Amino acid sequence: MATDQLELSIVMPCLNEAETLAICVDKARSYLERSGVAGEVIVADNGSTDGSQRIAADHGARVIDIPRKGYGSALMGGIEAARGRFVIMGDADDSYDLAHLDLFVEALRAGDKLVMGDRFRGGIAPRAMPPLHRYLGNPVLSWLGRVLFRSRIRDFHCGLRGFDRDAILDLGLRTTGMEFASELVVKSTLAGLRIGEVPTTLKKDGRSRPPHLRSWRDGWRHLRFLLIFSPKWLFLYPGMVALILGVVGSLALLFGPVAVGGVGLDVSSQLYLSALAIVGYQGVVFWFLTKAYGQREGFALPRSRLFSAIAQRISVESSVLVGVIAFVVGLGIAVAQFIAWAASGFGALDTAQTVRLAVPGALLMILGAQTIMAGMFLGILSIDHKS
Repeated sequence: MATDQLELSIVMPCLNEAETLAICVDKARSYLERSGVAGEVIVADNGSTDGSQRIAADHGARVIDIPRKGYGSALMGGIEAARGRFVIMGDADDSYDLAHLDLFVEALRAGDKLVMGDRFRGGIAPRAMPPLHRYLGNPVLSWLGRVLFRSRIRDFHCGLRGFDRDAILDLGLRTTGMEFASELVVKSTLAGLRIGEVPTTLKKDGRSRPPHLRSWRDGWRHLRFLLIFSPKWLFLYPGMVALILGVVGSLALLFGPVAVGGVGLDVSSQLYLSALAIVGYQGVVFWFLTKAYGQREGFALPRSRLFSAIAQRISVESSVLVGVIAFVVGLGIAVAQFIAWAASGFGALDTAQTVRLAVPGALLMILGAQTIMAGMFLGILSIDHKS
C-alpha cells in the first residue's frame, strides 16, 4: 500500500543494465534531494545476470525481483511495490533525464492522473531514436491511438511518464511485454482519467549492446493491441463496407448482367460479391461478440451507443429466429430450383440463370446459419458465472 510518508516512487525496469544503471539511479536520487520531494528509487529487476541488482542497491535503490519476464511485468511489479502516491517510470539506459522531473511532479500535483513525456516537443538528440521509429513507427502508432481512442497524446510511446499509483492500479493492466506502454495510455483514456503531456528530452542511450526493443516485433505488438482494443475499426467498419457492397452488388446482378463503365459484371462477379458479403457479415458479428465478451469480462473497451442499442434488442431467441427465417428462405430457393429441374426431367439447365438465383439462396442459408451460431454463442456469454 502507498503511504503518506512518500510522495514519489521512481521506478526503473531493469534487465542487464550494469553499464548505465548506476548513473540512472544517481540522477533519480539527485532529483529527490534537489527538489525536496519525499521519495524512493525502485529498480524492478527482471532476472539480470550482470550484477545489476548489486549496483542498484549500492547506489541507494530498492531492488524488487520480478521473476515473470517482460517489460510490462517488470513495471507492474515495481508499481505494485511502490510506496509513493505518485510513480514516475523511466528506462535504465540513461536515455531519459531522470535528474529533472519537475514538470511531471507539478502536473501530478495539479491533478493529472497520467503525465506523458513528449520527446518530439522536448528534443531528440542525434542518433537517439532510429529513423524508422522517429519518422514511421512512433508517428503512425501515435496517430492511430489518437484516431481510435480520441486521445490527445502526441507521443504515445514515450518511456518517461508519471501517474497516480492508485488510479493506474485500478485500471487492471494485464499485458506483460512492450505493449504495456500502449495499454497504459489506452485504458487511462477509456477510463476518463485526466491526462497531461509535458516536454522531455531523449538522448542516445549509454549502452554498448543493442537495446531490448525489437522494431518490427514490438511495433506489431503495439499495433495489435491498439486494434484489438478498438473492435469498431478492426471488425465493424470494414465488415459493414464489405457486407453492403456484397449484398447490394449480388442483388443487382440477380436480374441480369450489369455494366460499370466499360466493365461488364455477371454471375462470376455475383459469386465473389456474395463471398464478400459473408466475410463482411462475419466482421460485424465478431464486433458484436467482442464487445459482449469485453463487457462480460470487464475489459475497458471503448463505449459504444450503437452496441448498447443493438444489445437491448438482441437475444438468443431473436437471433435464432432471424437466422432460421433467413436459412429457410434460402433453402426454399434451393428447393424451388430443384423442383423446376425435376419438372424438366433433370435435363440440361441454363447455367447463368441457375447460378444467378442459386447465389442469393446460398448466401441466405450461410448468413442464416452464421446468425444462429452467433446467437447461441451470445447465449454462452450471457451465462452467469463467478469470477
